[in-house]
Amino acid sequence: MIRPFHPADVAGIYRVCLLTGEAGRDASGLYRNPDLLGHLYAGAYPVADPSLTFVVADDEGIAGYVVATADSLAFARWLDEHWWPTLRAQYPRVPDPGDGTQDHVLIDRLHDWSATPEPQYDEFPAHLHIDLLPRLQGQGWGRRLIATLSDALRARGVPGLHLGVAEANAGAIAFYAKVGFETYAHRDWGRTLTLPL
Repeated sequence: MIRPFHPADVAGIYRVCLLTGEAGRDASGLYRNPDLLGHLYAGAYPVADPSLTFVVADDEGIAGYVVATADSLAFARWLDEHWWPTLRAQYPRVPDPGDGTQDHVLIDRLHDWSATPEPQYDEFPAHLHIDLLPRLQGQGWGRRLIATLSDALRARGVPGLHLGVAEANAGAIAFYAKVGFETYAHRDWGRTLTLPL
């Protein structure tokens, strides 16, 4: 069942983020700290605007979610003021330990994140992150989460939505194309996709 976010969902959202964090696959082996991915890509959204977070819950718990902001630039400024300072203090930069773990990469990312306008913000100001555990994939839940979020954004008069996806995540790229996203730009890390609302 899809339902609006409840504060009790945070741990489940972080868990799903980690279990899908390596281009859709389990990223648990890459990180000593299991919370870092969630801190970067999921946790701030329901804190900043809980009405744009929706979860899929079944009898085993949270199995998927979509988190979003209606205004990416305003959200980036909110992160700078309310989210990053505490995390930057808690997680000082560390060198690569050379053991294959990637915590240092995410810690660098949270220190380097900046509120920089992107070209797509005028036409597609909203952005999202969506993840589903394998047990829900291929059953239409992703499409329903996107539709639920799109309805909420349209109700606010938001004209468009964007997201970033790694080029290695071919399954996600194919899924987004099926629900109407188009490639806006290719980046060194992947591509930006957009959806008019």
